[in-house]
Amino acid sequence: MMRKIIIWRISLGLLLGLGVLALAACGGGGGDGDGSLQVEQPIVTSPVAITLNTSLNQPWGLTFLPDNRILVTEKIGRMVILSADGLIVQAEVSGLPLVEPSGQGGLLDVALDPDFATDPWIYWTYSEPGTGTEDGLAGTAVARGRLEGNALQNLEVIYRQVPKVSGAGHFGSRLAFRDDKTLFVTLGERQLGNPAQDLTTSLGKVIRINRDGTVPADNPMIDGALPEIWSYGHRNPQGAAIRPGDDVLWITEHGPQGGDELNRISAGGNYGWPLVSYGCNYGDPIGDACRIGGGIHSPNFIEPVSYWVPTSIAPAGMIFYTGSGFSQWQGNVFIGSLAGTALWRIELNGDTVVSRESLFSELGERIRDVEQGRDGWIYLITDSGKLIKLELEKI
Repeated sequence: MMRKIIIWRISLGLLLGLGVLALAACGGGGGDGDGSLQVEQPIVTSPVAITLNTSLNQPWGLTFLPDNRILVTEKIGRMVILSADGLIVQAEVSGLPLVEPSGQGGLLDVALDPDFATDPWIYWTYSEPGTGTEDGLAGTAVARGRLEGNALQNLEVIYRQVPKVSGAGHFGSRLAFRDDKTLFVTLGERQLGNPAQDLTTSLGKVIRINRDGTVPADNPMIDGALPEIWSYGHRNPQGAAIRPGDDVLWITEHGPQGGDELNRISAGGNYGWPLVSYGCNYGDPIGDACRIGGGIHSPNFIEPVSYWVPTSIAPAGMIFYTGSGFSQWQGNVFIGSLAGTALWRIELNGDTVVSRESLFSELGERIRDVEQGRDGWIYLITDSGKLIKLELEKI
């Protein structure tokens, strides 16, 4: 398969190469004998976007197997295994349940069990069609199965969003394991708004469950709430990552017209939707005056760490970067964007944003998910069906 290489040079003059300093010895060979410091010009390398694969069908989530092969979900309800170099679709995984792929639904995120190397469970989220009295309805569900060869065995649905409703939007959904091996799941409010504040439903919530779907005893247990609810007041969270070092969940979520958010998630926290947003209702004139509930979240709700106005970028998958390839970017947040067709890099000081910038917008791609590979480089999947690897230019 042909590889298309696109080079982007860092606009802020970031030096990713190393400068070599040499001190000439007095009277020794190789110097001019005056003891002056000889400086060799640093080699500056730039991030390169390498398109590894263009054959995917609306990919939605990806993760890396221990042997470096790549597991990818496709919205239509297919899961595939790519070769370690990403160039070839080696196999289609069998044994998946039926999904409802209309609208924003389909086969969504995928994650490996923390103990996958010894017990090969994988977990995924998907829009599950209703049956019987729920026929014609749908909701986000979480399932798991053991990956044996190219087949899923011992399939079980460990969580179902309640209630199932009509419509084809705002399913969420991302998965993130904590260090204690409990599982966070982000769930959209299914474009209904008010249920995000209704603690008797799991629409517009972040939930925390055990690997078998049971509820951890140390969940916040909000008064009157479903026991699995960790936080609420969310609209459509499509990115999630655990911050290394403090084991805290961060998420991205779509605002309405503007008001997309990056949030640090607190146990029991209310993030305000649909009562407050820095965004505006669709159709309102763009500006500060139309911000829902005045925009400001505090003191009644938790403020976002960062937000985007006046227009939406539609944030999707995210990571905290910990690799050595882009050493100056360690600890930064990377977020794919759909409407924004770019990769956002956010630098933090503690929980405060120091800077943020839009990268690779020239690719013109709706970036659905971002993951760090086992090789330390950054991998992207796009709605157009591409797998893209970001690494340093080789010179």
